[in-house]
Amino acid sequence: MNNLVAPEINTENLPDKKGYFGEYGGSYVPPELQKLMDEITESYERISNDPSFIKELKELNEHFTGRPSPIYHAKRLTEAVGGADIYLKREDLNHTGSHKINHAIGEVLVAKRMGKKKVIAETGAGQHGVALATAAALLGLECDIYMGEVDVKKESPNVSRMKILGAKVIPVTEGTKTLKDAVDAAFKAYLAHPEDTIYCIGTVVGPHPFPKMVRDFQAVIGIEAKEQMAKLTGRLPDAIVACVGGGSNAMGIFSAFLEDESVRIYGVEPAGKGLDTGKHAASISRGIKGILHGFKCYLIADKNGEALPVYSIASGLDYPGVGPQHCYLHDIGRVRYETATDREAVEAFYALSRMEGIIPALESSHAVAYGVKLAKQMGKGKDILINLSGRGDKDIDFVMEHYPLSEYEPEDYMKDGYDEFLKHIGGEKN
Repeated sequence: MNNLVAPEINTENLPDKKGYFGEYGGSYVPPELQKLMDEITESYERISNDPSFIKELKELNEHFTGRPSPIYHAKRLTEAVGGADIYLKREDLNHTGSHKINHAIGEVLVAKRMGKKKVIAETGAGQHGVALATAAALLGLECDIYMGEVDVKKESPNVSRMKILGAKVIPVTEGTKTLKDAVDAAFKAYLAHPEDTIYCIGTVVGPHPFPKMVRDFQAVIGIEAKEQMAKLTGRLPDAIVACVGGGSNAMGIFSAFLEDESVRIYGVEPAGKGLDTGKHAASISRGIKGILHGFKCYLIADKNGEALPVYSIASGLDYPGVGPQHCYLHDIGRVRYETATDREAVEAFYALSRMEGIIPALESSHAVAYGVKLAKQMGKGKDILINLSGRGDKDIDFVMEHYPLSEYEPEDYMKDGYDEFLKHIGGEKN
């Protein structure tokens, strides 16, 4: 990790020069695309160590994004659960509503210094698309966003935001019409016009140097959280929890704590309708090793290594692979990867909304669901920090239409401070 965001950690200073985290990562792309990757790698290493770049990024993080994002002690939720104290890293309060703005501004700044005129990207839930469109508008670049047709309909508020910000939203109608297909389409568009454009990937996946770049820009989350928890509690948290699709928000908060052996770290994958149903996107929990979008990782695939359709209620987690550093951290046992179902995520969505006045994104709701379960297991006297990676504005209409309150909030849950309601979070209700 360079001096852009943090001192070096000692997890073998990964990735190596070829972009590998252990056996994962790398760059499995055609020669013509590898030349472009090499250009981006060289430019990133040079630009990200330029003091003027570091200064500009820091100023934008502070005065435009609104960093540092606060940490909030969820007292009512903690009391209702009756276990460990639950804290939230409020990335939902960033400008544009999620952690995605952290790497979007960094990527567009790099693109501008490389002399590019346009940024191209994929998006699932639309949060990366909105963040990149915002950064492009701020810095004066054109912006094309590729989005699966299914997600265009599902996340219409974010589609409107991107258009208002001046981005061109291109619906992808091939394949499953979701995030994987949006990535495919964005890469094709980038290859057609590489001279004046750059592909700005939305998470810690893809060929080197993208997993490293995005992690570096997101590491600010963990750096802040470590200092903030020390001020709030006088010590490190006992556990950290974050949702994992591609894994950018998780790597952002995990990175600062990897060398702190006392801190237990949990990544929460989307179990969808259940791990045994095939309707999920739990790449580490149920995947195999293979190549996807130019890098090696765990992925949901057939016997021939071809990626299979995946599913999650959360569009931002609906991806058949996962970042290579997550794969490595799983293999060495530093991070435990657990799961939360759609049902558990929706229950957490409503619980946090009603008990703390915070409407979380469905992606973040997976982390909240597992965090509540973990709080019960760990008991009082412990602290859990959950990365609340985004707010739920984009999901409100979808949730109310498909997961109505009447099914998640029966009248007998309405008394005693939602104690009965909270009992069902974490999988106790089918």
